[in-house]
Amino acid sequence: MLSLTDLTWEPDINWREVAACNGVDSNAFFPDSEDPRASAAAKEICTECPVAAECLQYALATNQGAGVWGGLDEGERRRMRRRIRDRERRKVS
Repeated sequence: MLSLTDLTWEPDINWREVAACNGVDSNAFFPDSEDPRASAAAKEICTECPVAAECLQYALATNQGAGVWGGLDEGERRRMRRRIRDRERRKVS
């Protein structure tokens, strides 16, 4: 389970080299529409990716606002970030 302290990024350039999306047209990961069907192809690629977790952590840590990263689109990442923040706040209270 991610926490706010996990949302830091230690650069590791090698993860992108072994990503399943390496060499795939980036337009698939940045669809013009917010319709879930538009990002389905990218998400399918992510399901087979050996570094999807690293990709998602990068997107969360660097606050990527667009595209599919680690199998999640921008709305899904916003909701995940909100859940993490809420959980962290409950721990403090």
